[in-house]
Amino acid sequence: MSGLDPQALALVPVMTEWRHDFHAHPETAYAETRTAAKVAQLLRAFGWEVTTGLAGTGLVGTLVGSGGDSRVVGLRADMDALPIGESPGRAHGSTQAGRSHACGHDGHMAMLLGAAKILAERRDDVPGTVRAIFQPAEENEAGAKRMIEDGLFDRFPVDRVFGLHNWPLLEAGRFALRAGPVMASCDLFEIVLTGKGTHAAMPHLGRDVLAAAAHLVAAAQTIVARDIDPLEPAVVSVTQMQGGDTWNALPETVTLRGTARAFAKDVQDRIEERLGALVEGLALAFAIKADFRYERRYPPTVNEPEATRLAQAAAEAVVGAAGVETDPKPSMGAEDFAFMLERRPGAYAWLGSGAPGQAMLHNAAYDFNDAVLAAGASFWLALVGRFFRR
Repeated sequence: MSGLDPQALALVPVMTEWRHDFHAHPETAYAETRTAAKVAQLLRAFGWEVTTGLAGTGLVGTLVGSGGDSRVVGLRADMDALPIGESPGRAHGSTQAGRSHACGHDGHMAMLLGAAKILAERRDDVPGTVRAIFQPAEENEAGAKRMIEDGLFDRFPVDRVFGLHNWPLLEAGRFALRAGPVMASCDLFEIVLTGKGTHAAMPHLGRDVLAAAAHLVAAAQTIVARDIDPLEPAVVSVTQMQGGDTWNALPETVTLRGTARAFAKDVQDRIEERLGALVEGLALAFAIKADFRYERRYPPTVNEPEATRLAQAAAEAVVGAAGVETDPKPSMGAEDFAFMLERRPGAYAWLGSGAPGQAMLHNAAYDFNDAVLAAGASFWLALVGRFFRR
């Protein structure tokens, strides 16, 4: 990685210290009080103007360079941890039971803070304005959406916005990004089936919601298999089935919950329509009552082509063309940076963090790979430089 910024390399011990401190004090969605305070304190010490309180704990740092605010670029890092207990054995381990930075947001903050420090030192060479967006509640709670509702882009306009996420499935130090859909939508559903409870030895005296639920789980799989174009990626997964509390009685209610994923709105529409029809039909067939709730949580993450080319060029400047995958397979995972990309053109990139023994994201054994801190900070610096040279 000969293109690593020398100042970013020199800052690795400091970025590591920041990262380990964030890791030791994980805070979950909308509770990132200590985290946000530390980020704000550091940004102000670097010379950035800081505004706090967006979506509760979110904040925006602004650095006005030599060109004023004629052109503005936004760089986003997420701050929240997960409600996942952490495997023991690391010196910087979580001090909060049942919470950990199991997705690498501690590393994302450290890399953006490292770039922010260097950019402040190079302020005279920045011909425009840079905004560092530190977002709460990426994990399932739509912090990006709430920041936008709190006036993020009205109060702090940007011409383009970019996000960076570590990716253990990719070799450490490599980058991957593509134009178009890169991560899927996240829709959630809940189905409550209500029948008539009865003794298990006398099922004819009740209405069996467990049997109905079993048929519904199987039938839901036919949506992707038979109702969606085979060339359109889609997932429908039932992830919870809750009902009954004894061996010898059929319950009165069963609750099913799950998620659906897609890259296109018409596919989302079709999944919601067909799942609703299946619920209605199964209820009629089994003579039970069914309540169906479908929530569109996150839209697909869709990269704008020009912004993607800009980010790819920045990544290539850091690791060379051979170190950048320009057509990776999209992920069926979801990312609420999608809300920002709905409002402003931009791109979302993956930074490889994979290494021998590296656990996957959202795993108790996962820990961010400090070996890629310099690459991430260098990417941000290269991206800002290319944005203003366009």
